Amino acid sequence: MKKGWVAPLLRTLLLILIVVLLLMPVVLTFVNSFMTEREIMSNYGMLGKTETSLFVNLKWIPDWVSFQQYDKILIETPKFLYLFWNSVYMVVPIIIGQTLVATLAAFAFGKLRFPGREGWFLLYLMTMLMPFQVTLVPNYLMADWLGLLNNSSSIILPGVFGPFGVFLLRQFMLHIHTSYIEAAKIDGAGMVRILVSVALPMVKPGMAALVVLLFVDYWNMVEQPLVFLQDAAMQPLSVYLASIQEDLLGVSFAVSVVYMMPMVLLFLSAERYFIEGIQLSGVKG
Repeated sequence: MKKGWVAPLLRTLLLILIVVLLLMPVVLTFVNSFMTEREIMSNYGMLGKTETSLFVNLKWIPDWVSFQQYDKILIETPKFLYLFWNSVYMVVPIIIGQTLVATLAAFAFGKLRFPGREGWFLLYLMTMLMPFQVTLVPNYLMADWLGLLNNSSSIILPGVFGPFGVFLLRQFMLHIHTSYIEAAKIDGAGMVRILVSVALPMVKPGMAALVVLLFVDYWNMVEQPLVFLQDAAMQPLSVYLASIQEDLLGVSFAVSVVYMMPMVLLFLSAERYFIEGIQLSGVKG
């Protein structure tokens, strides 16, 4: 009886500890975005240094609530909003395009019968296992040959045809029982009608999970824009955040809050479908 009571308690405490550790950076970022520049520098700047050690003063409540940082990035400096919309302009087409392409390809690999289906899918899946560094040179040469360097299309087109969405949605297509498709064929439905009326409603959780995962992945991309977009004005906000300097420490907190808000709102709006999609992504029917 005692063991049965202790084990769940320890698991609960461990989960609470993990949640606290994961939320601490987010909460600190949000709190520090409402501090004045002087207070931020006193906590993280030169006043935090001694001759023998380096320390920071983590404060959970500002001495004085200030919107100075938000005023600087949203009103005084239009560059931040411009880079923000650069991110939106690149990420939204990638999500829409890859979801559409992945849905069609996943339906073909999951429910259509054609010679070499498994072999072609395995070959297609191998491209997903290659890290970005391996495909960097071929992608760069291809973008140069097509005249897409320093153009957002060099980021959007490879993203649209990424293999991850096909892999994820194929798992859901395999989960659709063949009897549904056979019944639709008996009723005279063609493949397009079967895809739209039968398959898509059943893979809705998978599509929601795909949208969230793609958004997080491409919203935080840094390497691709650095390589393919030489013009800093065309780069997304993620590149700026990765290269932010110590003298803009106060601004970085406000920029980080603005930057992570779309991800938080998207996850909250699609939370139910996202969790269901992750749970079912490994089920094969």
